[in-house]
Amino acid sequence: MSVRAIVLAAGQGTRMKSSLPKVLHPVAGAPLLKWVVDAVRQAGPDQLVVVVGHGADEVEKMLPDGVQTVIQKEQLGTGHAARQALDVLGDVEGDTVLVVPGDSPLISAATLSRLIERRAADDAAVALLTTRKADPTGYGRVVRDGAGAIVGIIEERDADDGQRLIDEVAVSTYAFEGGALLKSLSRVGSSNDQGEIYLTDAIGVLAAEKAPIVSIETDESEGMGVNDHEQLADAARRLRRRLNQQWMSEGVRMVDPERVYLDATVQLEAGVTLLPDVYLEGSTTVAAGAQVGPSVFAEDSQIGPESHVWYSVLRGATVGARAEVGPFASLRPGTVLGPDSKAGTFVETKNAIVGPHSKIPHLSYVGDAEIGEGSNIGAGTITCNYDGFEKHSTRIGDGVRIGSDTMLVAPVTIGDGAWTGAGSTITKDVSPGALAVERAKQREIPDYAAKKRAKKAPDE
Repeated sequence: MSVRAIVLAAGQGTRMKSSLPKVLHPVAGAPLLKWVVDAVRQAGPDQLVVVVGHGADEVEKMLPDGVQTVIQKEQLGTGHAARQALDVLGDVEGDTVLVVPGDSPLISAATLSRLIERRAADDAAVALLTTRKADPTGYGRVVRDGAGAIVGIIEERDADDGQRLIDEVAVSTYAFEGGALLKSLSRVGSSNDQGEIYLTDAIGVLAAEKAPIVSIETDESEGMGVNDHEQLADAARRLRRRLNQQWMSEGVRMVDPERVYLDATVQLEAGVTLLPDVYLEGSTTVAAGAQVGPSVFAEDSQIGPESHVWYSVLRGATVGARAEVGPFASLRPGTVLGPDSKAGTFVETKNAIVGPHSKIPHLSYVGDAEIGEGSNIGAGTITCNYDGFEKHSTRIGDGVRIGSDTMLVAPVTIGDGAWTGAGSTITKDVSPGALAVERAKQREIPDYAAKKRAKKAPDE
């Protein structure tokens, strides 16, 4: 017996009020649909088809290799979408056909596997996934007879007042026997409030034929779908909590897990400490012993062991072992801080390599630059890397002392052990060990303040 899988991802998601297809809205660093497809693939189907429709080209681009797609050109309901997929799957008689909505990012591979196994073990026409909700508004209710047997699923818009009181809801996830799915869909009509072909109506058809129907119940979070931005935020919160619990179980310390925001793609080592209001996104990694936060945003960055990053923004940056970043530093793409280095208060770097034990303590901009080992960059220093047309590089050697408020007009090289005087504008290379000073001679204008006041005095 083969297992075939269908993921329904054709809907527009009108309640999102967005030009972005609903299934592409991101949660914890990945589109809704990616979470679903990953869970389905981990359940091990022999074939997977995703039904696409609204924004089909964009949706297809994010799907992994090996996933087939079929376009539902007209949005005629979930039952119609399943029919489109069955045309691609071919002969499914005797196989299990798993059907999962593309907007349920919290569904797990373990639950899907249980559903598949339950259908096979009971040789049922269908096994459906249900959950209990204190407020079932918006969900199809599972209708049972007096003996507890499932007799159908009724959508809320078609339910009567009594049926709307039912708290057991279907979450649009099913494991069908392939032949039963084909036959039941052929008998499903569109005489409902929406004029659509509901997949849920296939359950009623099977129940009327006394076909064996079974169910498994899962927790409310796994069964939640996303139809608007409030539900999207709720799903993101739940996924973050799941991710944070996983990382804490692996040795990551979080002072306040509710205020730590991690993408699923982020990698952490045991011994990391994350303080409140930390946002780690993309391919960011944090090594053992590092302390990140409070108030750090890091995207596609590497934070080295025993480093300290706080109140700062990192984008495409690498922070070496025992380095310090912040507070209020901005490390832009191409920044590489060597071991034991520092980018301190109100420092901005871009495409800059800072060598071991070198420091940019405060109030400086270093861009398109390379700094050697053990150098110190004084407050207010700027590498003037742009001439209005092109970017140019600044090279600062080992053991250099750059005086406060120095303008380094690139291209320029400061030799090993050299110094620059505070307030200098350096336009030429500085020899190793030399002191470069560029200042106008200081002069005074006697009684200037009194003369100035006199000019401002009102006429008598």
